[in-house]
Amino acid sequence: MSMFRSLILAPVAALAAAAALALPALAAPIPLAELSRYLNGIDTLQAAFTQINPDGTIATGTIRIDRPGRVRFEYAPPDKTLVLSDGQQVAIFDPKSNQPPEQYPLRRTPLNLILGSNVDLGAAKMVVGHREEGPATHVIAQDPEHPEYGTIEMVFTPAPVELRQWIITDDAGGRTTLVLGEGRRGGGIDRNLFNIAREMELRGMTAGR
Repeated sequence: MSMFRSLILAPVAALAAAAALALPALAAPIPLAELSRYLNGIDTLQAAFTQINPDGTIATGTIRIDRPGRVRFEYAPPDKTLVLSDGQQVAIFDPKSNQPPEQYPLRRTPLNLILGSNVDLGAAKMVVGHREEGPATHVIAQDPEHPEYGTIEMVFTPAPVELRQWIITDDAGGRTTLVLGEGRRGGGIDRNLFNIAREMELRGMTAGR
């Protein structure tokens, strides 16, 4: 399960190809205040993703986000791993095991920085990198109180602002890249999809097993 530990704790070429679709280069990176407004404006999001793991292997799947705090990663076969957050805890369901999922507090993962109820990239010591690369703006953020939790590097394209990719670096230096495909913002998502206890029940698991 080290793959997901790197994810929370799609190739760069794919992003470059998408960004090259007649987007002009910017004179400066997109301001942090504008990026914060964009992230806070996401209530729900569903999209396909491509993930590059620290060992170079590639996985694909579907992500569902219901802010604040809820996210569900469904990995496509042959992986079939399921990762979800109920807003407090993150659970990793291993399809090869009938044991209860590994769980981690969401607040101890870099994803908490974009899933929180009020994202403020301008907060002191949160952003440790903010630069333009071609048409894209890269922002590297960390928990200012706990930099040991790792960092998340977000890649945004302009006109309109869209989050296209993130790279999570864990406390051991492992880097996991996730590239978002075309997504659908807005609309309801069944809250049961983020219910860890319900997922365990569906899989015949109990907390004591």
